[in-house]
Formats: sequence, C-alpha cells, structure tokens
Amino acid sequence: MSYTVSFISLGCAKNQVNCEQMMATVQAAGYTIQIQPEGADVVVVNTCGFLASACEEAIGNILEMAELKKAGKVKKILVTGCMAQRYKEDVLKELPEVDGILGTGSYGDIADAIREVMSDTVRPCHMGNIHTAGQSGERILSTPPWYAYLRIAEGCDNHCAYCVIPSLRGKYRSRPMEELLEEAAELADSGVKELLVIAQDITRYGTDWSGEHKLAELLRELCKLDFHWIRLHYLYPDEITDELIDTIAREEKILPYLDIPMQHCNDTILKAMNRRDTKADLVALVDKLRSRIPNLVLRTSLIAGLPYEDEAAFEELCQFLRDERIERAGIFTFSPEEGTRAALMDHVDTEEAKRRTELLVDVQSDIIDDYHDSILGQEREVLCEGFDPQAQMFFGRSYAESPEIDGRIYFTADDQVEAGTFVQVRFTGVMDGEITGEMVS
Repeated sequence: MSYTVSFISLGCAKNQVNCEQMMATVQAAGYTIQIQPEGADVVVVNTCGFLASACEEAIGNILEMAELKKAGKVKKILVTGCMAQRYKEDVLKELPEVDGILGTGSYGDIADAIREVMSDTVRPCHMGNIHTAGQSGERILSTPPWYAYLRIAEGCDNHCAYCVIPSLRGKYRSRPMEELLEEAAELADSGVKELLVIAQDITRYGTDWSGEHKLAELLRELCKLDFHWIRLHYLYPDEITDELIDTIAREEKILPYLDIPMQHCNDTILKAMNRRDTKADLVALVDKLRSRIPNLVLRTSLIAGLPYEDEAAFEELCQFLRDERIERAGIFTFSPEEGTRAALMDHVDTEEAKRRTELLVDVQSDIIDDYHDSILGQEREVLCEGFDPQAQMFFGRSYAESPEIDGRIYFTADDQVEAGTFVQVRFTGVMDGEITGEMVS
C-alpha cells in the first residue's frame, strides 16, 4: 500500500542530509512525498538534540503536528534524529501523540517504520547501533539546485566536555573516498555548482583508517569535478595540516572561507573543556592561515559562560576576538547539557552568561561593520539566489557567505538574472547589516 509522507527537518546540515536520505528511501519503497504536512498519512519530524533549546524547538514542532493529528489532518507522527536518540524514553512517555521513533542509528529503517506505524499494531522504536550505522544511500536534495552538501564522515571522537554529539552520533567514521567521489560526481552532473563539504569534523577525515589525514587528497579529487565553488565546514584547529593549507591556497575552486570552531581562548577553560589547543596555538594558526591563504574569511563558534570563565577570562575572550578580527562568529551561551562533564562543573549563572553573550555579540558586530566598510568598492563574484520584491533587488552570496548561516548580498542589475548563475557585483553600501551593490557587466 502507498502512503503519503511529509518531512520536517530541524537542526544542522548533517541532519538535513539524513532527511534527504530518508526521503529517497521512502520514495524507493513506493510512498509519496508531499511538502505540506496537512493531509499526510505520516509526518516525520527529524529532530536536533544538541542543546536544550534545540529539543524545545523539536517538541514545539511535534506538538504542532499533534494538533493537526487531533484535527484529523495527519494520521501518524514519527520522530527521528538526535532528540529521539537522546531522550527515547521521555519522548515515548511524555509525548503520547508520537506514534513511533527512530534513533540516529536507524535512519535506514524509515520505510519499515512507516509501514509498521500505519498497521496500527505496533508503536515502532528503532534504535540501531550508532557506531556502525550506514552513511551512504540515495538522496532527494532539499537544497536549491545550485548547492548541495557532501557529508564525508559521521560521529566525533573529540569528546569536548560540553558536547553530547559523540553519544548521539557515535565514534568518528570516514566514508570511503571512492564512494564520496561517486556521489559528488552525481551532484556535479545534476547541476550543483557549490559543494559544501561537511562533517562534525572534516579535518580528521581518513585518520580512523590508518592515522593519515586524507582531507587534502579528497579535496584535490573533488576539484577535478565540475563544481564552481567548494566550501568547507567544520575544520578543527588542532588538526589543520600544512598539506591542507597548501591545497586550500592552491586550488581555485576551494573557497578561502574556513569555518573553524574555537569555542574560547582562555587556556584554563580550553583544557577543562578537553580542547587540544592553547590561546597561543589559536593565534599562531590564524596568523598562518591569513599569511598563506589570500583574501581569507574566517568563521568560528564561541561560547560565553563556560565553566571557569571569570570576568578576566571573559574579557580575554573579547580581546581575542578584537585582536584576531574574525569576520564571522556564531556566539552562544553555555548550556549545561545533561550527561556532559561540563554540566557538573561550576559555571556562571544563566543570566550572567546571557549578559556576556550579548557583550560578545556587540564586539562581533563592530568587527562585521569594519569588515563591510573595508570591502566597499570591491568587485566580487556573487551566486545569485533570487529576487526580493520588497527590496526590489536581486540577492545572493559571495565566497564570504555560507548558505543559511551568513548574510546576503543585495544588488541591482539592468537585466534579469537567473537564480543559480554567477555574476560580478561591485559593493557600494550596507543595508540593515547586509552588503549592497550593483552588477557589473
């Protein structure tokens, strides 16, 4: 029997890839995928469970689907992903509206779970081994046709003291290079122009096989395919090799945009959080990258309110950001997550952590403003992504803006510009924190 299935995917790009794989599995089983949940036999809510706030967002989405179910507009609700993995018992007990769950080791069971849940004879609970779960499989892309993600590994072996990812995604497992190149070739053939190489930690790609870093080799092979841009997320600072830096600098397709989560700069905090860097290491790395990769734009993640962060350590973090002038930064408030070592450590109270977060955001805002001022008058290649009727301008991204997490570039043009095409834009101003410009013939 054929069923209609709707998917809601929350959280990171890695989660989105899992959802794309589930959609392909469902379609291959003969089920019909529809965008809107109303009228679906089954709604699949693919959750994030990284932070308490992500779990709250997931619960909100589940309760919205429960209202549709109550109104007879949805028949069944399946919950998949990290929150299902992390809080299986709570989801089954506290959310009776949920008809079944799949953990992060069981995405491949989605078609079976749909059949089971529609039989009305079982409340499926698939919790496969997170350390051995398969990563490959067909995908139905949910991104615009001009960009796509390539997930090169699953899991994480870093075991940072504040993070639950290893317990949700398992040990680090690199995907075979031949398999990745085959998938990438299919993406290129389908018209994808920007490939985003992702994993919880791409710098360790290949080290779980023989201890050798293989990311640079993989990137050189990807550059032989018909992509225009290749973008990298996330590179951990302690495993960035000289070979990798040389490859990024030499290969024109690899964008000089590096996402390197640093989290903090204070040595005591870094050590307590099981980070393998010192402040001196981070400063030296930034200096090396900027000296060897022309026009580099850096993105990082920083956490305010971590254990052992007194006023002096927080001011040190603010000054570090001012000194290093990191162009893009995601600023987060420390969340003492259940099951992590950091949650058991002394830390500043939540309100103080939020205050510090706001102050750090102010520091970053000044850096962004200065960066925008510094690039006015420049011309850059921009990937057009559409037309904004309210602003009466086209919008897109240059190499310095990653989809979904950075801003847009708004520009005028004398002629129609198709979404998914590259154009030259001269930057002329700033509008509500976004760069504006004009297309250059």
